Amino acid sequence: MAPPGEEEDALSRYRSPLVSRYASAEMGYNFSERKKSGCYYKLLLVEGQRSTSLGLPITDEQIQEMEANLDNIDFKMAAEEEKKLRHDVMAHVHTFAHCCPKAAAIIHLGATSCYVGDNTDLIVLRDGFNLLLPKLARVISRLADFAEKYADMPALGFTHYQPAQLTTVGKRCCLWIQDLCMDLQSLERARDDLRFRGVKGTTGTQASFLQLFEGDHNKVEELDRLVTAKAGFKRAYIVTGQTYSRKVDIEVLSVLASLGASIHKICTDIRLLANLKEIEEPFEKEQIGSSAMPYKRNPMRSERCCSLARHLMTLVMDPLQTASVQWFERTLDDSANRRVCLAEAFLTADIILSTLQNISEGLVVYPKVIERRIRQELPFMATENIIMAMVKAGGNRQDCHEKIRVLSQQAAAVVKQEGGDNDFIARVRADPYFSPIHKQLESLLDPSSFTGRAPQQVAKFLKEEVRPALIPYQSKMGGKIELAL
Repeated sequence: MAPPGEEEDALSRYRSPLVSRYASAEMGYNFSERKKSGCYYKLLLVEGQRSTSLGLPITDEQIQEMEANLDNIDFKMAAEEEKKLRHDVMAHVHTFAHCCPKAAAIIHLGATSCYVGDNTDLIVLRDGFNLLLPKLARVISRLADFAEKYADMPALGFTHYQPAQLTTVGKRCCLWIQDLCMDLQSLERARDDLRFRGVKGTTGTQASFLQLFEGDHNKVEELDRLVTAKAGFKRAYIVTGQTYSRKVDIEVLSVLASLGASIHKICTDIRLLANLKEIEEPFEKEQIGSSAMPYKRNPMRSERCCSLARHLMTLVMDPLQTASVQWFERTLDDSANRRVCLAEAFLTADIILSTLQNISEGLVVYPKVIERRIRQELPFMATENIIMAMVKAGGNRQDCHEKIRVLSQQAAAVVKQEGGDNDFIARVRADPYFSPIHKQLESLLDPSSFTGRAPQQVAKFLKEEVRPALIPYQSKMGGKIELAL
């Protein structure tokens, strides 16, 4: 058998569907080897530049050589070096030094691999949040438009997935939006709380840098500050071990897991509504719902969101356990785990946000189905209104209550035992006892009179809480999402 070509070879090896099938190119790049290696080289350059400005004997020629080779990443050489050294960061340090022979002597001076590795991770996490936040804002914006459009449309509410008092289609959507707005705040906070590891040395004491600067504490602190600022962070952690505290990873993945829970709930609701035929996600003209049942319109996008959200929610267990076993200043049993869970959390969040945006841009509402379900349940909900109307017309509450109890149970038997429609109102119309209010029955059964302040709540919520939260993302609200798969 002939050896496979490049394309066939790629298909002969497992590739994560998070990248090959679902995630955006931007998020895929954010966790790519090219992005990571590029950050390594830039951090090595920044350390040299800032050390020079503080008086270390590093020449302009050495700095210029490093600058000229930032994009000259020899991945093949780095891979060969890693096989020999069994150390990914040092493999790149050697590779960069090979490209910069004049600067080789001062590259990575006084630093530990975590200066490169951990600081790169923090940059990637920050940039990951910056990619997710506009996507989340767009989802909220689309759902807000939907909620506003259907703010007044009555719909049967459910508690315990049993018929309850009426709500509106828009008010129910606001329950989804409120959860997502909480997630927006949490993601912003988690991003803004990130600090840089900075320049701390092998066990976080900065001893090597204090030696380089001949005991000058101010220069060591200034180097830390300058490198942190150049990386785009406002603050660095004052205290670290060899690594930044792995509790930071818990905070990051906790907010992403919480986002996963929100989206799982939203998409479960949509799946249930699709079964009721009240609301459906978009369905393409040539889309196939089932290979065996041509008539089906399965909510596959919502199912995808639920499937991936479950994965996202479980990933927070990794950093929880990792942080709990970091002995003293660090152990290396965090490394392999973090390579997987950090990237997968952001890639998964990216996918489900893109998918939910696609869903929210094409939700289909079926008013007649919603009205029919209301007609089935509203008569029983209207019994208290009927009793009050009869009392106002001179009737006795207890007598009226007993009449309605008997008629409602008869109607319930028709629905449950015979599979018929709810004929409670027809029974009320046929009973002479209720003749004083027969003309009022239509108004007593107006669905909009059962939705309380739902329309007003929608308007107030969107105006006072949702729209203001979206202002920072206003310029990124355009563009619909078309899913590749």
